[in-house]
Amino acid sequence: MDPDRIQKIVRRVAQRVLNQGRAASGNGRVSGVHVDVDGGQRPAQASVPGLPLGAGSHGALLITERDLAATPDGGHFEFLPGARPTALAEEEAWRRGIQLRPASPQSGAGLRVAIGADHGGFPIKELVKGWLRDLGHVAIDLGTHDTNAVDYPDYARAVAEAVAGGQADLGVCVDGAGIGSCMAANKVPGARAAMCYDERTAKNAREHNFANVLSLGGPMLGAETCQRVLAVFLSTPEGAERHARRVDKIRAIEVRYGNQEQKPLRRVLSESGGT
Repeated sequence: MDPDRIQKIVRRVAQRVLNQGRAASGNGRVSGVHVDVDGGQRPAQASVPGLPLGAGSHGALLITERDLAATPDGGHFEFLPGARPTALAEEEAWRRGIQLRPASPQSGAGLRVAIGADHGGFPIKELVKGWLRDLGHVAIDLGTHDTNAVDYPDYARAVAEAVAGGQADLGVCVDGAGIGSCMAANKVPGARAAMCYDERTAKNAREHNFANVLSLGGPMLGAETCQRVLAVFLSTPEGAERHARRVDKIRAIEVRYGNQEQKPLRRVLSESGGT
C-alpha cells in the first residue's frame, strides 16, 4: 500500500480513538492513546492475493484491506469462523461502510457451502451464490472476484481446505472444464471432490462416494445444467453402509500416501522421456 495512504489511515484511526476517548471521559480530554497499526501482513503460509479469509493458511486467518477491494461500499463481507480482520481492514471497512461478519448459518438456514472459481468459472460462481441463497444455504465466497486470469488450483485448494477443516459443510469449485479443480481439491486430505456433469453423476457422487466437494465445468455445462447438478448434489444424502466401507478404503489410500514426497512434474516427465 502507498505510504501516504497508510499515514492517512493512521491519522483517521488516531482521531477516532481520540474522539471515543473524549466521549468516554466526559471532560473532552484523553490522558493517552495507544494505536496498534497492523501493516496488513499475511499469515505465515500466505494465501492467494484476492482471496478473502486468509484462505488456505494454518493458524490465525487474517483479512486485510486488499480482501475488501471487491466488496462494494455499504455492502457486507462474510468471513470464516476463526478469521480476524487486521486493523487496516477494520479501518477500510469503517471508511467504506462495509459490514464485517462471520459466515455462519442462521437456525434452520441450511448448509454452509464454500464456493471458489477461476476466471473461466467466475460467471457461473456468481450464479451459484444466488442459487444457494434461494435454496436456503449460506454461500462462503472464496473468490475469484472478477474475470482476470488466475490459477484454478489456488481456489480449488481454498474450497477443499474450508470443507476438510470444518468451516464449510460442502464445497463447490467451478472452472472451464471441472477437471483441474477436481484434481487439485482431491489433494487436500479429507476432501472428496467429484466432477459431475449431470444429475445422475451428482447423485452417485454423494450416495456412493460421499463426495463433499462438487467440481463443475461451468462454460462447458452451461448455467441450466449447473443449477440442476448443484440442486441434486446438495439434496442427496450419503448412502448405505456398503458405500461407507468402500469410502473408508479411499481414505486408507489417502493416509498411506499422505506423507510421500512429491517429485517436481518436470523431473517426472524427464525421467519418463517426456518433455
